[in-house]
Amino acid sequence: MTQIFDPLELLSLIREQEQGSGAHVSVEKAMRNTAVSRCVHLISFAIGMLPLHIMNSQTKEKAKTHPLYPLLRHMPNDWQTAFNFRQLMQRRALVDGNAYALIIRSGKKIIRLVPVAQNTIRPVQRRDWKVEYEYRPSRGSKRTLGPQEVLHIYADSHDGIVGLSMVKVAAEAISIAAQADKAASRLFENGMMVGGALSHPAQLSQEAYDRLKASMKEDYTGEENAGKWMVLEEGLKANHFASTAKEAQQIETRRYQVEEIARAFGVPRPFLGMDDTSWGSGIDVLGQIFVRYALNPWFTAWEQAIKRSLIDPRDWDIYEARYNPGALIRGNMKDQAEFFAKALGSGGHQPWMGYDEIRDISELPARDIDPNPLAAQKTFKQEPSK
Repeated sequence: MTQIFDPLELLSLIREQEQGSGAHVSVEKAMRNTAVSRCVHLISFAIGMLPLHIMNSQTKEKAKTHPLYPLLRHMPNDWQTAFNFRQLMQRRALVDGNAYALIIRSGKKIIRLVPVAQNTIRPVQRRDWKVEYEYRPSRGSKRTLGPQEVLHIYADSHDGIVGLSMVKVAAEAISIAAQADKAASRLFENGMMVGGALSHPAQLSQEAYDRLKASMKEDYTGEENAGKWMVLEEGLKANHFASTAKEAQQIETRRYQVEEIARAFGVPRPFLGMDDTSWGSGIDVLGQIFVRYALNPWFTAWEQAIKRSLIDPRDWDIYEARYNPGALIRGNMKDQAEFFAKALGSGGHQPWMGYDEIRDISELPARDIDPNPLAAQKTFKQEPSK
C-alpha cells in the first residue's frame, strides 16, 4: 500500500534532517534554554500587556460601543483575561509558528474567542485559492471552517499560509547551545574542579599533613569560607590554577549562542541579561529598537488578522484594531516633559497637541484646564511676608 505524505510535514522533516548539529530541537527542549525562554516571554508579555483597542479610523477615537471592544480589551472568553489570551496566542505564534482561536458568534455578533492547539487545526488552500481550516477537535467530528471562523496569527511563512516557528528558525543555535550546556553539566559532574595546588620543597611531615587536611576541610570549604586566605607551614607554597583556554572557549561559545538566539528573535542583548555597555542612558534607545523591529511586525500581524476575520468587511473603512506601544517608547520623565512642552507650543514651537490629549497619553483622567494658565498666574498676588 502506497503511503501518501503531507507535503508540509515532509518539508519540515527534510529541514530537520538538514540541521548541521544533528540534534532535533523540540519546543519543550528549546524552552528549557533560558535565552529562548526569555525572548519568548519578552515578546509575548509585551503583546499581552499593551493596550489593544478597536478604533474609529475616521475620528481616531476608541470605538467603545463596538461589540469587539470589550472582547479585545477585557475578556475574550469566560476563563481568560485579555492579557492571558494575547500572551498565550503570541507564545504559540512564536514557538509553533501559528496561533489559532475559534470565533464564536451569536447570530452576527462575536461573543467569544477560544484558543485551540496547533495540532487540532490546519490551514489548507483549495484549487480556487481560497483558504479553509480543517479542525479536528478532541471530541466530535472533523469540521471545515472558513477564514471568518478562525483568528489566525502568524508572521513569517514559507508559503504565505502556514506560519514559521521562530524555534525552527533558531534551531541550529538552540541545538548548539543545548550541547554546550550538556558539556558544562558533564564537566561539573565528572570533571576535576581543582582551583590550585600546594607544593613543598622537600617532604611534608605526617603531622603537618594531617593538620593541613583537617584545616582545609573545616576552615576553608563551603560558601561561608569563600575568599579566605590559608595559613601554611613548613615552607608550603600555594599555586593557583588559572582558567585554561579550553574553559574560556567554552564560556565564549555559550555567550555566542545566546547572541545568536537573541538575533533570531530580534531581542537586544542587554534584555537577556548579557553584560553590555548599552545599559544606562542607552537603554531607552534599545527599548525603542525592540519595539520598532521586534514588536512592530507582530503589532501589524495582530491588527490585520483581527481586521480580516473579526471586523465586517463593510466596516473596514470605519473600524480597525490598533495597538498602543506608547508605554514602552515614552522615554524618561525629563524627555517626556520636554516633548509635551514643545507639543503645547513652548519655545516658540507651533503647538500640535492639547492638554486633554497629553493627559490621555499619560493615562490621566480628563479635566477642565485653563487654556492659558499663564493668565491665571498674572492675576495671583502674593501677600507680603510678615
